[in-house]
Formats: sequence, structure tokens, C-alpha cells
Amino acid sequence: MKKLWIWLIPLGLMAEPPSVEQLFNVQTVKVKKVTTAYEKSFYGLLKADERRIVDVVPRFGGFVVELYADRIYTRIKKGEALAKVYSPEVFKAKEEYLNSLRYAKKRGNRGMVESAKRKLQLLGIDNNEIVQCTKTGRADPYTLIRAPQSGYLFGKDLFNGSAFNAKSRIFRIVGLENIWVEAKISEPDIPRVMGAKAFSVTTKAVSGTFEAKHPFLYPSIDPQSALATLRLDVKNENGKLMPGMFATLHAKSAPKAMLVLPRRAVIRKMNRWYVFKAGEFEGEYEPVEVSIKPIDNERYAILSGLSEGDEVVNNALFMIDSDAQINGSF
Repeated sequence: MKKLWIWLIPLGLMAEPPSVEQLFNVQTVKVKKVTTAYEKSFYGLLKADERRIVDVVPRFGGFVVELYADRIYTRIKKGEALAKVYSPEVFKAKEEYLNSLRYAKKRGNRGMVESAKRKLQLLGIDNNEIVQCTKTGRADPYTLIRAPQSGYLFGKDLFNGSAFNAKSRIFRIVGLENIWVEAKISEPDIPRVMGAKAFSVTTKAVSGTFEAKHPFLYPSIDPQSALATLRLDVKNENGKLMPGMFATLHAKSAPKAMLVLPRRAVIRKMNRWYVFKAGEFEGEYEPVEVSIKPIDNERYAILSGLSEGDEVVNNALFMIDSDAQINGSF
């Protein structure tokens, strides 16, 4: 490219040559250094953390004698009794354990005792129940099914008197002390969002802002909407957030200093980006190749080619039009 000189009227016809700004109303802008941060919001949905979903699946079949966890969505504490059940298989295993204890007292065969105890443990019988059986010397025909973790009862497939089979889910407990937020983001936003340093979540139902951590981008994009799904962990210590709530995810990057110019000051030609830098003399504007990165709808970050304080034409397209009219080229 060449330097661009703009002269409209022969200087000899005027007592005092007008400036380029007077002739073409050329406006310039200086390259500025600003501190900025990427910040954008996305719509999302709160979901239960799958790592805190526990299914209670007994390893034996039986019948419900008394159902304690009889209402869905009630709060459950770890170790709390959910149901009293009768299982012929468990009752038989308890009898075998007691018989092994009696035999070991006479013959000293502790291996048989450990084997019988191990069988009860593999059936999922609570250790306190085994100890009680040892102390009393009596096999209780009933067994308690206890909660493996604290949370809310999200699933219940039993009623008083119900029969159940081994390997069948009878309860589902969901811990909500931590919750997931899943947000939809467009493909162009993926690099910036994944480079963000701070995430927060707000909802219309619950006041306040909740910190979100550990961003994870699902390795697939919806071909119909061209949107990706981003998942983050949200602490829910007060328990106010609930699965199914609509939420807004706010992503923000760390502040960064950069050189910026208005988008209209930069123009693309032959797959390269240029600005018109003011030269040493009035009316002289030199095309300078630059490397850029979009910041927003109004500004570009200048990665190379210019320095802070450099003066460029504010409207690059105007300069190309002017040169094309005068010289027929650019």
C-alpha cells in the first residue's frame, strides 16, 4: 500500500490553502490504553449435582414392616432409619452368624465367624445391627434400612406392606448442599467464557448472588441451536436454591490493559486489517497494517502495529472512498 495524500483544490487558486480537515472533514482519533474485562450473562437452569444423588438399592429381597420415610421431598439425615423390613435371606444369615459364634466358642474356629460376619456386611447390614446381634445372642427377624447420606427424599417406591426385590431401587436421596447450573453459550463465546476468572449466579426467586466454580464445557454442541452447554458448581449452604429454577450466569474475566480503537477506524482489505495513521505532514495518512481482536460491538483491541498515542483516521472507509475518487486505487 501507499501513502495517501488528499488535495482537492489547486493551492494556487486560494489565498490560503485549506486544511485536510476543512476539505474532507477528516477526523482522527488517538490509540488509547484502557483496562477492560470481558463480562457477559447467559441464561441457565439449576440442576441437582449428580455426584450427590444416591439410590438406596438393597442387596436382598423382603417386605416392609414399617415405613418411616413415608413422604416425598422430606429432609433426611445420614444414618436415619428409612424403613423396617423383614428379609428371609438376612434372617437366615443372622442365624448362621450366631451359630458360627457358638461353634467358635467350643472349637475355636474364628474363620467361620469372620466368614459369616462378612456375609452380613456384603448384604448391606449395618455394623451396629451386627454388634447388637452379637451382644444379645438373638437374631432379630427385622432389619433397618438406613439413609447412606443426608439430603431430600426425591424418590420412594415403597409403602407399608410392600414387597421389594434385591437390586431394585426403593429410595432416592438427593443432597442439595451443592448444586449445578447449566448455561447455554454460543460458539464465539466459548473461548472467552472458558478464560473467565469469576462466575456468579442470580435467580429471580432467591435474592443475592451465588459464587459458581469449576466450569466444565460439555463436549457436544446442539446442531439445531448451535449452542454449547457450560456446567458449574454452586454452593447452596442455606438450601434456598432448588433444581428446576431458572438462573442467570454471569462470567467475568480478570482486568487487562490493552490498546483500543473504534471499529470504524479499522478496515479489512485482502484478508488483512489496516488503519490510516497520520503522517508527519498535514494531509498525509499512511496505511498501517495492524493485528486486532474484537472486544465488543464498538471497539477492537490493537495487538500490534500501533502504539499508545498514535493518531489515526476515525473513519477508515471514508479514506478509501476518498482515495478511490481521486486516484482510482487503494
